[in-house]
Amino acid sequence: MVKGWSWLLCNLLLLSTSVYVEVEGNISYKPLPSLREQAQIRDGWLKDRISRIPALLRKHGVDAWLMSQREHAEDTIWWSIKNATDYDAHRRTILLFHTNDSVLEGKPNPIKWVDNTGQAWPELLHILESFNPSRIAINVDQNTAFAGGLHVGEYDAITHALGHRWMQRMVNVPLLGIEYVTTRLDNQLHYYRDMQDIVWMMMEEGFSHRVITPGVTTTEDLSWWFREKMLTLNLSTWNHPRVSVLTEESFPGWTGTEDVIQKGDLLHIDWGITAMGMNTDTQHMAYVLRDGESDVPDSLKQGLKKANRMQDIHLEIMRAGMTGNEVLQKCLAQMKLEGIEGQIYSHPIGDWGHDAGAVIGFTNLPKHVPVLGELTILPSTYYSIELYAYHFIPERNETIRFRIEENSYWDAETERWKFVKGRQENLYVIREPRDSTPLLNVQV
Repeated sequence: MVKGWSWLLCNLLLLSTSVYVEVEGNISYKPLPSLREQAQIRDGWLKDRISRIPALLRKHGVDAWLMSQREHAEDTIWWSIKNATDYDAHRRTILLFHTNDSVLEGKPNPIKWVDNTGQAWPELLHILESFNPSRIAINVDQNTAFAGGLHVGEYDAITHALGHRWMQRMVNVPLLGIEYVTTRLDNQLHYYRDMQDIVWMMMEEGFSHRVITPGVTTTEDLSWWFREKMLTLNLSTWNHPRVSVLTEESFPGWTGTEDVIQKGDLLHIDWGITAMGMNTDTQHMAYVLRDGESDVPDSLKQGLKKANRMQDIHLEIMRAGMTGNEVLQKCLAQMKLEGIEGQIYSHPIGDWGHDAGAVIGFTNLPKHVPVLGELTILPSTYYSIELYAYHFIPERNETIRFRIEENSYWDAETERWKFVKGRQENLYVIREPRDSTPLLNVQV
């Protein structure tokens, strides 16, 4: 019998590099590359992304893009243009991206100065006089973080160093930074899928009898279990995992709840991991079986199904070229036709958990979002499809918000967004501890 299990396991492992095996209660995670390998991969992506900036400048009608930042006071864009092994800008770091390959032949793009003596300013001035750009983008937008990261002190330093003549040529071009940050590369998707696999596997383990003992384990215990587990997998995060017991009142749940998990509880997590310069954002739900129950109550299944239908509507309507508000209003109209009550608050995701680009609703702005909702949705981006559906649970006499979130990518062939891994269509079930019989659970 042992020989038979070994033969089956070996053959299953050969089917795919994305195989996970659970034997005797232990879950095996597929690891990401080593940190050293990740740095090499990320720097390759960075080289590709930066090489596209001159064309992006031309698209937005500017000749150059000037950034200046100091250590611990970086421009928001810095985090998307730095090398994988850089953690801060050194001294004062000045970057000049340009479109002129003739006058500046032989010079790198961007031209970079790292300086704490002031010598960089006359050199920058000399470059500008040689190049003579008519429009220079600087990141001074008042409404968008990805286009407004130039610190006031650095703006004053630039003004003092370059003078009125050059400051008249400085322009605010919000879409420049937004488009650079939010555009994803095709070869990032493979690793983003691997990250999603890890996220789902962590939730399968966390929402199980291995971690949760009803009547003992608290939602805070579970939140910190996820934080500790990330460290063992060489991951970090951009937000603390928020675990809640869902009730009629538990929303928006920015900090989770502080409950002892009991049998019959409907649990929810909102969290993300950070790896390889990318971020995830996921919301899933779980149910703790009551004594005598062998399955999730139908009313809870129907609530999740309703939220799944909202996801369908969202992806069917969402298209590049639409504004976030246009997508939102069309989704709400279709939900009304189908008798679904709920809310959508989706956002781009990638370099940041809440990334650059058009948002589709906010929790406090359910029908129209000024500025960010009026941005045009760009292709080649990742979006976090985040929403909830109201559903009445008769046995609880409560209307619960079924809150789910999945990450999606732009599929160029179909010109639609598709889920990176899939979506939650069944609640995790937390059962009584099983016996010690070896368990084989394979996902391919």
